[in-house]
Amino acid sequence: MQISRKVLTWAGVAAVMAVLVVFVGPYIIGPESIVGSKNVLTTARTIPLPVDGPESLDWDPQGEGPYVGVTDGRILKWRGEDLGWVEFAYTTPHRENCSSHKVEPACGRPLGLSFEKKSGDLYFCDGYFGVMKVGPKGGLAEKVVDEVEGQKVMFANQMDIDEEEDVIYFNDSSDTYNFGDVFYVFLCGEKKGRSIRYDMKTKEAKVIMDHLHFPNGLAISKDGSFVLSCEVPTQLVHRYWAKGPKAGTCDVFAKLPGYADNIRRTSTGDFWVALHSKKTLFSRLSMIHPWIGKFLMKTLKMELLVFLFEGGKPHAVAVKLCGETGEVVEILEDSEGKTMKFVSEVQERDDKLWFGSVFLPSVWVLDRQ
Repeated sequence: MQISRKVLTWAGVAAVMAVLVVFVGPYIIGPESIVGSKNVLTTARTIPLPVDGPESLDWDPQGEGPYVGVTDGRILKWRGEDLGWVEFAYTTPHRENCSSHKVEPACGRPLGLSFEKKSGDLYFCDGYFGVMKVGPKGGLAEKVVDEVEGQKVMFANQMDIDEEEDVIYFNDSSDTYNFGDVFYVFLCGEKKGRSIRYDMKTKEAKVIMDHLHFPNGLAISKDGSFVLSCEVPTQLVHRYWAKGPKAGTCDVFAKLPGYADNIRRTSTGDFWVALHSKKTLFSRLSMIHPWIGKFLMKTLKMELLVFLFEGGKPHAVAVKLCGETGEVVEILEDSEGKTMKFVSEVQERDDKLWFGSVFLPSVWVLDRQ
């Protein structure tokens, strides 16, 4: 098959930009600055883990935790400074090849966590197995749903529970690829993601938003009237109206200053969004056309690709959105990555902000008092 001159041109631009980032560095084409942000995340306290990737956090109905899902397919529970992290649950009994640093599909990959307060059950999305749950005593998790409208759930990501309606909402980031292909899903330009509503009473799963380009974080409003889904490459937060006069319709809730991971609601009804990275010149150019993204995936190692998307400067950003208007009301950063980087989730709890990371063996806590 003959490759067009246009495709070769874009591929050449991408290759040149990769070289520039590596050799010229973040001084020229590093992460874009955000007006009004506060560089305060450097003061956060670090809680190390014995395994990588505490991507999401949650607390049980008794307030114990946090619980985190990690790279080797387990759920760990924080028992305080004296006891540290202990095993609470795991996704599969087949754990012979599970690694603390590398995701193995057979071991599963727990992502978004949500406790159901009335039962004490922990529900979570697994990037290979679908939506799962485990009882209050932990142990081996069981499958809740891995199919919707006759199609397999490939990449369950984040979820939230409407306990009044006994409904789970979750994102399937791609109906074709799973967690192991996360960067391809991001760069390929294919709009194969969807948001799903699962009725726990009838066991019926229904797609409520589709043709999304890598939907990642998901959260329900405080009154349950709408569901938010973060579409990573476009930096858009989409809103699906679940109740009221607009029920069944969608609109755009917010535009973010970077690439989102998880989103979490606060006790007052606002939302915190963790940004995996801010926009960079390299990220903008790489997503001009799907051919560029696919070319980069084929020619660059994953570690280099992550480095380039971070503008050569891994960092951390948390964005707070008004729960009524979607307006950005606060932005916190560790712009140099001195303490925090590669953040995947922000949770506000008892005048503290808790942060997880999809890559690093760390949870961070920022005192807001």
